[in-house]
Amino acid sequence: MKKALLPILLLAAVACAPKWQVHDGDGYMFVTQKGGPTLGYTVSPLLYDDGFAFKDLNRNGVLDPYEDWRRPAEERAKDLAGRLSIEEIAGLMLYSSHQSIPGSAYGFGQATYTGKTNRKSWDITDQQMKFLKEDNLRAVLVTTVESPEVAARWNNEVQAYVEGIGQGVPANNSSDPRNETAATAEFNMGAGGKISLWPTTLGLAATFDPSLVKEFGTIASQEYRALGIATALSPQIDLATEPRWSRFNGTFGEDPDLDTDMARAYVDGFQTSDNGGWGLQSVNAMVKHWPSGGPEEGGRDAHFNYGKYAVYPGNNFEDHLKAFTEGAFKLEGGTGKASAVMPYYTISYGIDPSGDNVGNSYSQYIITDLLRNKYAYDGVVCTDWNITYDNRAIESFDGKCWGVEGLSVAERHYEVLKAGVDQFGGNNDKGPVLKAYQMWVKEYGEESARERFEASAVRLLLNSFRTGLFENPYTDPAKATAVVGNPEFMKAGYEAQLRSIVMVKNHGNVLPKAGKPKVFVPQRFYPQTPGMFGLSMGPEAHWDYPIDRALVEKYYDWADNPDEADFALVLVREPQPGSGYDVNDRKKGGNGYVPISLQYRPYKAEFARATSIAGGDPKELFTNRSYKNKSVKTLNETDLDLVIDTRKKMGDKPVVVVVNVSRPAVLSEMEPYADALLLTFGVQNQAVLDIVSGAAEPSALLPMQMPLNMKTVEEQCEDVPHDMIPLVDADGNAWDFAFGLNWSGVIKDNRTQKYAK
Repeated sequence: MKKALLPILLLAAVACAPKWQVHDGDGYMFVTQKGGPTLGYTVSPLLYDDGFAFKDLNRNGVLDPYEDWRRPAEERAKDLAGRLSIEEIAGLMLYSSHQSIPGSAYGFGQATYTGKTNRKSWDITDQQMKFLKEDNLRAVLVTTVESPEVAARWNNEVQAYVEGIGQGVPANNSSDPRNETAATAEFNMGAGGKISLWPTTLGLAATFDPSLVKEFGTIASQEYRALGIATALSPQIDLATEPRWSRFNGTFGEDPDLDTDMARAYVDGFQTSDNGGWGLQSVNAMVKHWPSGGPEEGGRDAHFNYGKYAVYPGNNFEDHLKAFTEGAFKLEGGTGKASAVMPYYTISYGIDPSGDNVGNSYSQYIITDLLRNKYAYDGVVCTDWNITYDNRAIESFDGKCWGVEGLSVAERHYEVLKAGVDQFGGNNDKGPVLKAYQMWVKEYGEESARERFEASAVRLLLNSFRTGLFENPYTDPAKATAVVGNPEFMKAGYEAQLRSIVMVKNHGNVLPKAGKPKVFVPQRFYPQTPGMFGLSMGPEAHWDYPIDRALVEKYYDWADNPDEADFALVLVREPQPGSGYDVNDRKKGGNGYVPISLQYRPYKAEFARATSIAGGDPKELFTNRSYKNKSVKTLNETDLDLVIDTRKKMGDKPVVVVVNVSRPAVLSEMEPYADALLLTFGVQNQAVLDIVSGAAEPSALLPMQMPLNMKTVEEQCEDVPHDMIPLVDADGNAWDFAFGLNWSGVIKDNRTQKYAK
């Protein structure tokens, strides 16, 4: 029947005037047509019907249903899923490890380019060719890119490569958040950049404005698509009820209502195209991390074995689901719900009624009973990265197979599939997936196994059909250069930064500092600090200015010593604690577990639990992970010393302190020495100066409580929001959730009326 369709198509092409035109693109061809989508292609022949053009992706001379863009995406996805081999579906279930463009020749994710004598930055690496062709992988995680042009050209190389393989399934490239700024970046109203620069997610939360977050998503999605990226591994909507958690800054804070509204706005911004639904500007949003990684016991993060338990001492599991079930799954735009979900590494301890305590992606209760059945979520579920690999040691950053350490790699894949998950993050190898398929066949039969794999294939393919990748996965390098980080987008990001800075103290109305007074900016000590998740070490310890002098002198006269200055501007960081685990403690006979301190001065955990709620691991001979009465030091106690020393040197002259924070901090040690105190969440230093000088007025609010002391931190419940005693400053203001100051005093507006507790 399919073979008879070709003559009909040819006849239709003759009978109807063509509605399409073919054009040369930059490295690819494209077709424009009246009443139909633009088609981008390199090797696919074209088919014609009723005057329209279609891509013959499998090159069989027949317009198959999945190639017909007039059909609903669901119908096309089901048709294609039924045509794919199990090996091809296994490839769809893979999600690549991190890929930098160009590939790095050394270290993590080492890349090679065999036979490329005149290598270009956008060439495909040997490793990428392998996982695209041999493993049929189509979901690629892109990290750093040399430039927008390079990103676009690399995307086009990848798409041309996979277009000629099998059924012509395009690559669905993705990215972790990539719009956050650096303090040293400078904003010029008429200049562009490599991408628009915005505050962190926690900084966006500090605006208390979901419409701003939606605007961010709308802008970022245009930049992503210009780069060739169709999936965002964001937003992170974990309810951050545990103040010590190192990933707090990637969240929208601790309040369920604010988190829910921000999650909805973010996903709507990314997924909703110009037509109000799915379209060529849509970017799939993969919300994370179901059912929330926020309540980590003691604040330890689940990237490591020592942080694998999420606990619920306040019996408040339901609050953590709200941002998903009421926010990301109930959008205002036409896409309906977030297209993908990522569970976190954690074991949600004590939540499964059966008593099983396994990582969330292994839990049939968490994935099937709750997410799929109770909350009717039918989109893609993708594991977090590397959960099926072995874990060598409690402190090692490798596999995160929490709760199933005794299983083989293939058996772990099988358990994940049985739990209801579709895709394996960080796995480039189809081998274990195929072994898991055979395990399913052995237990349930071939028909059941095929049905299970096709169900995942349909979900995965839908995210490529709805975003138009099957019609045109290519992107114009010139457009990428023009769109990404254009002046309009840069301006919007900078204005968001200004709106994210919280003023928590302004004693005697010392701010704003308008005019041209003299400012003293003391050098700050930069300790050698651990890198991401406590891995690699940063630069050697040194003293340096925390802000560029030339930038400061655009606002103020520079004073080399405090005697000459009219006021001081001190820029520091929040207390920098460890990770909650110390190998040296273990070597000395302890259990390895130590406090995570949110204060600058040395801390002894007198008020910690004597017995941990959760514990147990094949590598540990105990289950009590308590750190009670142990002591730790923060890495940057010198930041507190700097503020105190500057206060002494300035005498009665104002001291303005700016603290860059990524989570709640105990600032009661510092507050008495500051006349004004601003909190920033990843902004350019220029934005700080615009606030201090009065060029802009502070308007942000605290998206979390700032605790009075570590006692209240230890005694709060990891799963409960708003349960700490907040700091009360010299002016009698409590630094509680939704508190902030502007030039007139405490902010009270429609935002505080809606969200303040």
